[in-house]
Amino acid sequence: MNYFSKGLIALFVALISIPWQTSARTLTLEETVTLNYVSQVEISPDANHVAYTLVNPRTPYLDQDGSHFIELHVTDLNGNSRPFITGNVRISNISWGPKGKYIYYTAKRNEDKYTSIYRIPVDGGESVKLVSNETNISSYSINKKGHTLVYIAKAPAPKHEESLKKKGFKAEIYEESNKFNHLYKVDLNTDDSEAELVNINDNLLSVKFSPVNDQILTRTTPTPMIDDSYTRSQYQIYDLKGQLKISFKTEGKLGMASWSPDGKQIALIGAEDKNDPSAGRLFVGNSMNGNLTEFLKDYKGHVSSIGWTDDNNLVYIAQVNMTSEVGEINTNNGQVKLLLKRDLAVVRGLSIDKSGNNIVSTSSNSTYPRELVQISNGSVKRLTTTNNLSDIEFPKQISVTYNARDGQKIGGVLIYPNNYEEGKRYPMIIMVHGGPESHISNEWKDRYSTPIKYAASKDYVLFLPNYRGSTGRGVEFSKMGQADYAGAEFNDLVDAITHFNKIGLIDKDRVGITGASYGGYASAWAATALSEHFAASVMFVGISNQLSKFGTTDIPMEMYNVHARNYPWDKWEWMLERSPIYHTDKAKTPLLIMHGKNDTRVHPSQSMELYRYIKTRTETPVRLVLYPDEPHGNRKSAAQLDYGKRLMRWMDFYLLEGNGLDKMPTFDLEHEKQLEKENQ
Repeated sequence: MNYFSKGLIALFVALISIPWQTSARTLTLEETVTLNYVSQVEISPDANHVAYTLVNPRTPYLDQDGSHFIELHVTDLNGNSRPFITGNVRISNISWGPKGKYIYYTAKRNEDKYTSIYRIPVDGGESVKLVSNETNISSYSINKKGHTLVYIAKAPAPKHEESLKKKGFKAEIYEESNKFNHLYKVDLNTDDSEAELVNINDNLLSVKFSPVNDQILTRTTPTPMIDDSYTRSQYQIYDLKGQLKISFKTEGKLGMASWSPDGKQIALIGAEDKNDPSAGRLFVGNSMNGNLTEFLKDYKGHVSSIGWTDDNNLVYIAQVNMTSEVGEINTNNGQVKLLLKRDLAVVRGLSIDKSGNNIVSTSSNSTYPRELVQISNGSVKRLTTTNNLSDIEFPKQISVTYNARDGQKIGGVLIYPNNYEEGKRYPMIIMVHGGPESHISNEWKDRYSTPIKYAASKDYVLFLPNYRGSTGRGVEFSKMGQADYAGAEFNDLVDAITHFNKIGLIDKDRVGITGASYGGYASAWAATALSEHFAASVMFVGISNQLSKFGTTDIPMEMYNVHARNYPWDKWEWMLERSPIYHTDKAKTPLLIMHGKNDTRVHPSQSMELYRYIKTRTETPVRLVLYPDEPHGNRKSAAQLDYGKRLMRWMDFYLLEGNGLDKMPTFDLEHEKQLEKENQ
């Protein structure tokens, strides 16, 4: 850098330090859906480098429609980051080679028709395609010596299939025609080595080589059904001939698993039982006999990520209430040492170097989205800054608790309006998370469906509750909503209104609600059975009929095990009465319904049913918006921005502008005007 450039920078710094020349501004809805964030992180064995993927959403109106771009970047532990692969790419499944010289990843690049496996040298050079397949490769692993690679992919379609499609023979056999994921192995020492099928009869979900030999840890299901991945998956150890060596007998949902450095143990995140709503318990299994030991029994938190140190101690990250903690367990005696205490940060995912002395993760707070961090000496050191948010006005965001009507303590995250004045009452939007086996942490919450900072700039109070059934407070709390659809769990939302009204924060006559999936169910219930409490509702991919939901979802057994605990034919009337369509005669809350047309989790017919019932039975404002090609939640930036604009316009129309039931906002967002502006 020359002295002239340095002088300009010094002048610029001086100028921006003058108070009258700076003013905080609002984070726009466009920025909410286009901010970058760090996704996967992997530290090299020698801790000299950290590879990470950076999610770079497309820019609405400018970019062609499509999924977010995902780039590969590399940094050291001093935060000196450099881009490796950027642009129109989607990098995933990054890992380090055995000696730390190469970064491996999956991507569809150049003329690739399907996702392939690549590697790139960390010290410079171009990517090289290692393995390609006639179908997409979903995951892979490389053995200790670096000469054998295994990967998971579906078998290729029969040669005649495409010809038949062209002639109009396109019949799909529902569920029966789902294809298994198979395991293949490749000899990396031989150029142009042909992939060899490893004969494992089950459907493969994941695979990981042992650190000491060529045994592989797999997660399998008996069929390719999504429901099986929730309810019937197992971790098993195989050899490369497809011979089963060990099976770990678990029940219920499973999360990630990891080999110990000596290969003698397997750590895995599992469930307490088949009725546990989410995998958040910590187990260690003996890789020789399959015996499992649970650590952190009766833990009032939710283990989300695990990794081993070189001396076979087990590091875990857990979500507890609205924050996180990081601990290290001596698996010989069960003693726990906290590496990061609660309330210091919200961290997610971890990677540990070979020595076990360096831990990297991702973290966010109310002032920045997810970034790469290092956890050391009981604190968090931020290594990346992927967005410039220095001029953004950040509203006050805190964790709160209140008492429900039965005395149960309920927590959540509360955001104040930007220009909050004590003693003044404000309109409130309750934003309900899905699951309900999920939870809200006190971190960056701005997404297309929860535009926190934009809404706070318009004088809204925002509340994101961890109603009963949420995770992060132990298994007992997460089971509290089972067999009680729309019961105490949604009364918790009304009790939040009572609480914030009592302390003088909100205007109880101007309360809106929104949420997706199970949060969409809550929004539909609020607009019908609990309509007297809500002045506006926005339901996204939500449930309206528990009877037809069971028959149209791809997870019926999961619904039975961890939600209803009953089949529809056991309690027809009860399930109908716990369905929003049953209560549409009470619907006096203007309801905006939005849904992806490709949703298999909550079929779009759920939204169609509720729309038709309210439209036919009442004069209450109701609108249905469908998003083509979108699944259970919008994945593409344009659809996300469209959603955010419709959400906020609906809330503004009824909560800020005070319009009554005789009016609806126009449905046209006039996207064409912005398109013309961007193209000028």
